[in-house]
Amino acid sequence: MGNITALIADVLLFVILPWILWRLTRKALPIAVLPILLGMLLAVWHVPVATLGIPSVYGDNIGWVAVLVLAFTAGLEMWQHPDEVDPSQTFPAPSFSRLLKGAAVALAVPFLVGSVLAYEFFLPLKGWRAPDAAPWISAASIGLCIAVSALPVLIAVVRELEPGHRAIGQLALKLAVVDDAALWIGLAILQFMEKGSAALHSWTGLEALSVGLLAGLAISGNWVARRVPYPPAWVIWATVPLYLVAGSWASKQLGLHELIGAYFAGAIMPPKWVRRLPVEQIGTLSLIWLAPMFFGHSGLRINGDALTWPSVLASLSLVVISVVTKIGAVYFYPPADGLNARQALSVGALLQCKGLMEIVAATILHEQGMLSEFAFASLMVLAVISTTLTGPMFRLFAPRLRKEEPEEKLNANLATNG
Repeated sequence: MGNITALIADVLLFVILPWILWRLTRKALPIAVLPILLGMLLAVWHVPVATLGIPSVYGDNIGWVAVLVLAFTAGLEMWQHPDEVDPSQTFPAPSFSRLLKGAAVALAVPFLVGSVLAYEFFLPLKGWRAPDAAPWISAASIGLCIAVSALPVLIAVVRELEPGHRAIGQLALKLAVVDDAALWIGLAILQFMEKGSAALHSWTGLEALSVGLLAGLAISGNWVARRVPYPPAWVIWATVPLYLVAGSWASKQLGLHELIGAYFAGAIMPPKWVRRLPVEQIGTLSLIWLAPMFFGHSGLRINGDALTWPSVLASLSLVVISVVTKIGAVYFYPPADGLNARQALSVGALLQCKGLMEIVAATILHEQGMLSEFAFASLMVLAVISTTLTGPMFRLFAPRLRKEEPEEKLNANLATNG
């Protein structure tokens, strides 16, 4: 089948169909979840979509670029304030040290608890112990997957939040960026411990160049923005792909996920320039009409034969462990001062989202022989269940937005318009 025809089939299956379901269900589930679920069902039922050319080459490329754009636009919005913010839902911006400590607690508690429970209760079960890895390596691998937060899917979920909840969503994204970086570092450490020094790559000049490039973008962008705060629009548009490509390339060279670099690149762009960009429209276009092919293909590539009912039952136990430890960690050590109970629980509900980051991590660990087929299948189901629960759990915990009375809104408009 031709590439264009395969792309059309790809769009119909993973873009149009999920959009219809999303509308029919009144947006009850994040639109990023529906293509993943659809792809997993096709894999379990062994539907021969390959005869249609799915996943298509063009669809793969378009979906990947779209997710990079999603991460980049989320970074652009990091330091921006939404036009509509409920005053009762704002809180002081956390210090960098508090943010790092909060991220560390939110990652360490699920990892430690998950690793211990996996070692004591799951690995003794039939089929759970990886044949080519030490038991504690397998347990730590499961704990790492339980602890991770899904950056790309979380970006999509946050983009669908009400404007009044965007501050909570942006805080969750900042924590997820740290968690995602820790994920890739943890993967490297586990592979080193299991395989030895052959699992690591020595530093070259490219890594040093990457660090210098990221620092140079941040410093030069800030310097130029102070001297040219309002350049021609074409200058800003020409700078956008430069930041996106440079940030993604740099993070990849450092051994981190390209999405981290894309997010960081958006965050360091000059705020005055960012305000002149249609960030919301670009993000919505990527989320609804382009990125679903990336999400759907990820679900489609899962080994459907490993998804059995025992895997699903085991996944339910992992879901409980993941949700309780992640939300509990954020609740007892909030990542920002001034968070009330509902706000802290809301951040925890967003961070327990596993999504594609866990799928990627579990796939790497499985290929390296550190996860058994049974554990791998259970972690795949955990990723989908936790992601599916994210929206309902957030709505359950999210603070109630204050609705302005007509007189208050009129007075606000009068004050704004002078």
